[in-house]
Amino acid sequence: MSPNAKQEYLRAIYHRYQETSRPQKKLILDELCEVCHFHRKHAIRLLSHFHPFLKPRRKPPGRTPLYRFPNILKPLKKIWLAANLPCSKRLKAIIPLWLPSYENSYEPLQQDIKQKLLAISPASLDRLLASTRSRYTKRGRSTTKPGTLLKKHIPIKTNQWDERRPGFIEADTVAHCGTSILGDYVHTLDTVDIASGWTEQRAVWGKGQHNIISEIKDIEASLPFLLLGFDSDNGSEFLNHHLLRYFLDRQAPIQFTRSRAYYKNDNAHIEQKNWTHVRKII
Repeated sequence: MSPNAKQEYLRAIYHRYQETSRPQKKLILDELCEVCHFHRKHAIRLLSHFHPFLKPRRKPPGRTPLYRFPNILKPLKKIWLAANLPCSKRLKAIIPLWLPSYENSYEPLQQDIKQKLLAISPASLDRLLASTRSRYTKRGRSTTKPGTLLKKHIPIKTNQWDERRPGFIEADTVAHCGTSILGDYVHTLDTVDIASGWTEQRAVWGKGQHNIISEIKDIEASLPFLLLGFDSDNGSEFLNHHLLRYFLDRQAPIQFTRSRAYYKNDNAHIEQKNWTHVRKII
């Protein structure tokens, strides 16, 4: 007899066992042990404590989720991926703009699905896309080694430059080390102009000062405007005497600044380009 059949048999004789006389209970126990091959003590325990299985399951606390069914998640994931993985607040704002394109490109949506997509909150978007986001937004390893030698000579720049003038760029390096940072490997030197969004990337073997400066010179020569300011993090590939002399020992010195340690938002422009122009592609 299968376990499910034994459960059904117990449900069938439970009430009869509870309401009958003692001699009849003995006969029911004999029948149960014969049919299900139970030990007599085990059969007594089952018939004495079987009532928890007969009670309906208690409803979980809290309100019923509104966006559980997959009909919402399917168009939501497609819009999120097509819009280049925006955060939940930006996704909330662009859903009304992208719904017509989704229906033209994929399939028409039912009216109740469209209403729920338009009414969903950013917090609910984060909960719905949590498993999908973990697959597409894996974090890379940080290889930044703080350079403390010139921290007093290179000022911190936390406020934004004049975004109307091109020439003020942010820079960072992205390591292509796989799962281990041991040994030498290629880095991408990534730069972006704040005003125009012009980006330049160069491959660098290691993070040596001479290689970094050589690629920065090549980037400066490729820019369609004059380099006026250079802002980086606190990595030793940037905070060194070679780069400081390169920017300051010229007829028109370049403003060389750095961000605060452990404050990635100070270099928000280049952190975004590290994902969209380097990690997402390579």
